[in-house]
Amino acid sequence: MIKIEIPNPDIVITKKKQLGEEVEAPISSVYGFTDYNKIPRDKGGIILFFNADDDLMFVGKARKLRPRVKKHFEDTVSPIKTHRDEVYRVAVLVVEDPMEREIYETYIINMLKAKYNVEKVFYNL
Repeated sequence: MIKIEIPNPDIVITKKKQLGEEVEAPISSVYGFTDYNKIPRDKGGIILFFNADDDLMFVGKARKLRPRVKKHFEDTVSPIKTHRDEVYRVAVLVVEDPMEREIYETYIINMLKAKYNVEKVFYNL
């Protein structure tokens, strides 16, 4: 039997109340994530989106983490597009190996029962 443990996040950013003028980055001023620049730009990994109740909303993987997080808040086909305002915390696990990313993503989706992941879901069977 294979034993998989979910690693602790490398980076966690939390929504903050915006004070003063809006900042340049649209993701910061619209959704309250002023420190998303802490997420590595050229590293691959797993992205976990949580709401204020600490419920896992969505799990995704990316070859380049920061641009992918930004895309989830901007593009029209993101699975969380209608729930972006609910996102309170974004946790990032740096996982460089593509096969490991695939395994972790599927495992986390099913073990933590991510609310808006529809693919790779086995717990509804």
